[in-house]
Formats: sequence, C-alpha cells, structure tokens
Amino acid sequence: MLFNSFEFICIFLPATLAGFFLLGWRQLPRLAVAWLVLASLFYYAWWSPWQIGVLAASIFGNFFLARRVAVGTRRKVWLVAGISANLALLLFFKYANPAYGLVDRWLDLGWNWHHVIMPLGLSFYTFQQIAYLVDAYRTCEREGSFMNYCLFVTFFPQLIIGPIVHHREMLPQFADDRVFRPSLANFNAGLPIFFLGLFKKVAIADPLGRYIDPAFAASAAGESLTLFEAWAAALGYTFQLYFDFSGYADMSIGIARLFGIQLPHNFDSPYQSRSMAELWRRWHMTLMRFMRDYVYIPLGGNRLGARRQQVNLLITMILCGLWHGDGAGWTFFVFGLLHGVVLIVNNQWTRWREANGIELGRWWDDGVARMLTFLTWCFGLVLFRAHTVGSATDIWKGMLGLNGAALPDQLLALLPFLQGWVEPLRHMPNLAKGTVLGLTEFVALLLLSAWLAFFCRNLHRLSARQRVVLLVPTFAFAIQGALFAGVPAQFLYFQF
Repeated sequence: MLFNSFEFICIFLPATLAGFFLLGWRQLPRLAVAWLVLASLFYYAWWSPWQIGVLAASIFGNFFLARRVAVGTRRKVWLVAGISANLALLLFFKYANPAYGLVDRWLDLGWNWHHVIMPLGLSFYTFQQIAYLVDAYRTCEREGSFMNYCLFVTFFPQLIIGPIVHHREMLPQFADDRVFRPSLANFNAGLPIFFLGLFKKVAIADPLGRYIDPAFAASAAGESLTLFEAWAAALGYTFQLYFDFSGYADMSIGIARLFGIQLPHNFDSPYQSRSMAELWRRWHMTLMRFMRDYVYIPLGGNRLGARRQQVNLLITMILCGLWHGDGAGWTFFVFGLLHGVVLIVNNQWTRWREANGIELGRWWDDGVARMLTFLTWCFGLVLFRAHTVGSATDIWKGMLGLNGAALPDQLLALLPFLQGWVEPLRHMPNLAKGTVLGLTEFVALLLLSAWLAFFCRNLHRLSARQRVVLLVPTFAFAIQGALFAGVPAQFLYFQF
C-alpha cells in the first residue's frame, strides 16, 4: 500500500485518522495508541504478512534488552549482545543470498536454497532500535510503556523508509494529550506538505524513471551508452532519486503532522551545497545523524588528529555504502569508498585553504563550487543505479565521450549537417523513436528539476501561507497522477 495509491489516500489514511481521533475524543488515549499500532501493523502486513514476525521479534527483543541495558548488572554485556543481535539480523537478510551463492560455488554443495527476501524497512527500524539501546545504556533510562515503544518503532508514516527517528523526538509526543485531539493547524500544515511531496513523486520522479530505465537496462545487458545517453541517464537518475526520496520524506512528515506528530526533516536542499561534506549533511539527514552519533564519533571523530579523522571518515562512509547494499555486488561498497575519499579530499582542501588565508566569497566561486559538487554527486550516483561496477564504469566512459556520440532522431532531423557523423540513439527508445513531445517532456522535466533543486527554497523553509498557495496548483495534478495513472510506482528506497 503505497502513499501514492488509491487504497492509501482514499481508504486507509481517512479510516486510521477517524479511529485515532474518535478514541482520543472519548478520552481513551491508550486505546488510541493501540489503534494506531494496529493500523501500522496492518499497513506493514499489506506488503507481506510473514514480515510481521520479523518486526515483532525485533520489537519484543529490543524492548526486553533495553530493560537489561538501562538497569542492573552486566549492562555493557547486554548492550553488546543487543547490538550484535540487531546487526546479525540485518546482515542475514542482506547477505545470506550472496554468501550462500559464494559458498555453493566454492564447495559445490548443491544446497536447495530458498531465496531470502529482505523485510521492508528492516534497515531503518534496526538502526532506530540500536540507537535506543545505546542511549538506554548512556542515560540509564528506558521507556516504561510497551505500547508507546511499539508505536515508536511501527508508526506507519516512517516505518518503511524513514526518517530514522530518535526516541527523544518521538516518545514525549506520544505522551502529550494534545496529540489525541484533531487540530486545524496540524491539518493546515500537514496536507500541503503531503500533497507537495506527492507532486514530487508523480509529476517529476516517476516520469523521469520511464525515460532513463531503458538506458540502465541496456547498460546492464552489456551495451555501451553514448555521450547523450549516458548523461541523460545519469542526470535523470540524479533528479529522480532526489525527488522520489524527498517526496516520500515530505509525505511521511505531512501524514504524521495530521496525527499531531512532528517528524524530523530529512532533506535541506542538498543540491544547493558548495561541498560534498555539506551535501552529505543535507542529504538523508537522519541517516547521517545516526552515522555521526553512533559510528563516526565513537570511532574517535576528529578528536584524535587529522590522520585518524580521515580513517574514521573512510570507515563511516564505507559502512554507509554497505548499509544501502544488498550484498549482491560491489557497487555500494565502491560508492561508500569513493565518497569517503572525496570527503577526505574535501577536508584537506578546506584545511589548506584556511591555512593559506584563501577566502571564496565571490558569486562565481559559489557557482563553481556548487556545480563541481553536483557533478561529483551525479557521477557517484551512477553506482547507486548500475547493476555492477563494470556497468557503472561503462556509463562513466560514455559520460566522458569515450563511447562515441549519438542524438535523438528529433534533433538529428533539425541538424541535418550532423547526419553521417552522429548516430541516432539506440538504447533509449522513449527518446529515440518517440515524438518530439517525448523529448520535450524529458528536457522540460530536467529543467524543472534543476530549477527546483538548485534555486528554490525547500518546503520546510516556506511559510504556512506559501505552502497553502502552492497546494492549490499541485493538489489536482498530484491526485490525478496518483489515482488515475494506473499501477502506482514503488519508491526507490524500498530496496534499501
């Protein structure tokens, strides 16, 4: 049941809101929380009922472990056991299939192995509960209400792909009586955020995906992409991933606000960053907060000297890349390694510039920095979408012009002097053999994406009045795209 589906928008969400506030109006807050937990479990079971078992085991296990970690003897032993159990569960579902394949090929065991399917949201709610265990150890405090803890983990707006919430942000809100009463202010704030996020998904991300998927499929099949194809695929995916994921984050924040719950922001206009370090601080902010607080700082952060800081950065980014991966290839490891090296270079450049008193405050310095940051990110994201490192390398060669050049038939017809010198597109049929309207739509989507990502203020920096004004033109288009476009497209981050 996707946020952009008819079942969710027209049936599940209104019914869940009605039941929650009806119980709250009858002054039954515990039943209201229980209702929201049951609704969240139903939402999760909609995908696959068996996955409820994994989620329930994780919740019960971590709630029990938190009691041992917070008080009593051998607290550190219980903490290590809890973190190990969570990571073991995550590693099993992520890497059982490739590990089996590797062992079977080496030893020729002939096992009758059933493919392990990773439960949705496992990475997100596992990290969330690891943070809870660590903080229970640090503060000697734990949540006393099991039902509130269940809601903290299962709250459906952020259960599947985040944001990764912190218990100090959520649990006090569940104990606030004002949450159980409907508020016009919350609806005025939540609905524009939800529909603007829906607009990002159905009006920008999904159409871009339809154009670039053939190019990546051709690359996965071993065909080389030419200059135009490679750049179209890379730029298209760079904007598709941003508007798909940030659209989901906006929708989750908007839905939670309808219930009176405020979720943390996950994006802060990352494509307006002037360095890769800044971009990572503004992209998937709750994940990077987790990696900073529970990986980078415990490793020593920047407290142990410049060389140790570089090692810590590299380890943190490699783990960040592996968190996104499924173990089937090396693409996410290389992605993490690449960005670790880029962040080290970024830090060295910043230190050198500060040591030599070089200031970059002019408008063209800012523009060049932003462009270099975006292009670095764009090249790196090829690893996110490509099936193998070899496929990503071939796309990079295409972006550098090493695989030759090709243009859509529509452009070749307008530039006859290039015919005979430049080939027509072969691997993007939606552009190559389509109408002029198809090419125009793709270019218009890229320009719209660039304008929104590079120059516009993000949704959370707009005033309430500005959001309401934007709601009017986006509401009809988003609803039309979500309810009348056939089967809704899945969100890209579901695979992580």
